[in-house]
Amino acid sequence: MKRNDLACYFIMGTPNCIEEPLHVLEDALKAGITIFQLREKGEGALTGKVLEQFARQCQGMCKRYNVPFIVNDDVELALKLKADGVHVGQDDVTLTHIREKFKGRIVGVSVHTVEELEQAVRGGADYVGIGPIYETQSKSDAKAPAGLTFLRIARSLYRDFPLVAIGGITTKNTHETLEAGANGIAVISEICQSQNRYETVRACKVHI
Repeated sequence: MKRNDLACYFIMGTPNCIEEPLHVLEDALKAGITIFQLREKGEGALTGKVLEQFARQCQGMCKRYNVPFIVNDDVELALKLKADGVHVGQDDVTLTHIREKFKGRIVGVSVHTVEELEQAVRGGADYVGIGPIYETQSKSDAKAPAGLTFLRIARSLYRDFPLVAIGGITTKNTHETLEAGANGIAVISEICQSQNRYETVRACKVHI
């Protein structure tokens, strides 16, 4: 994958949207997001065949705009859809097993410590997600905010490895997050709830 793919990393599930979710996604794609992750979690989240149908609709939109389509956590769904990639946490299937199944496709991993970061890099991750950088309302089970400290450490340890920052990031703190070493920022609420997604996405991509 190219580092610029991480520039404006949009993460969305139906529980995040106050508007029709597919409209939100297409609006974000038109605005210029660089990668999309379907993260269908939380109260009222879709499951089973309904989730698969929705995922295929999202995937079809991403293909039309030539934007990578990533599935969060659900390895089997990602494989079934032949998604561009999968993003997993520390509690999911081992990275070695996932890397084997996703040859030639994108594998992202959430990390919170130097040890987890090193394991992800050694295990063949294409990028890591670092966070939450700031306090976030998008994940009820989010860890305590790490601030920019761990992000700076990660960049100092791996000067060329793709890093994306997530958690409470807005257009107001994008610059300081990028200056701390992120190749891009991952956002949920900032785009889902934006009144002007074109301007929001443009502000997220100021460094390209």
